[in-house]
Amino acid sequence: IRPTEIFFTYLKCAVLSGFVLSLPIFFWHTWRFVAPGLYPGERRAVVPFVFFSTILFTSGAFFGYTMIFPVIFGFFTSFDSAFAESAWTMQEVFSLTTRLFLAFGVAFELPIVVFFLSITGVLTARQLLAGTPYAVLAMFVVGAVLTPPDVVSQILLAIPMVGLYLVGVGVAWVFGPKQEPAQRDARDPA
Repeated sequence: IRPTEIFFTYLKCAVLSGFVLSLPIFFWHTWRFVAPGLYPGERRAVVPFVFFSTILFTSGAFFGYTMIFPVIFGFFTSFDSAFAESAWTMQEVFSLTTRLFLAFGVAFELPIVVFFLSITGVLTARQLLAGTPYAVLAMFVVGAVLTPPDVVSQILLAIPMVGLYLVGVGVAWVFGPKQEPAQRDARDPA
């Protein structure tokens, strides 16, 4: 351990905690600034978005902490032997934990992203289903980028993302724009 490591780890933890705890106040002030410029329908749409985004991010962080962290830390310590034993520093544990919290929190926002792509008409549920193989590949790439350089944590992040993608496809199917019968008949001659 370096002489300054404990101090700077405590400092980083305090700054991160202060940032997270101040987010509700920041969002409240941002909302008070933006809300007068929105139409009533737009204002009503923000509340469910904020609610579900918060729930999904928190669920992702909680899922990562309870289900994935023990597996990842167990995986890393499984390489210890009589000849070599890993020596984790506070900085490394804090950095890894913070990165995994963020990765799982952001990954669980996937249904919200798919929902907005659907209701804006950018993608339909059929297009999302057709693109599932590419989406799965992209999720494994994202899992590789966001997690430590081991296959286990990559897979443990990508598998829930695939499930959340499929939930998003279901949400897109239910809430996506419906085609008018005339448009459907014009596209499908049969």
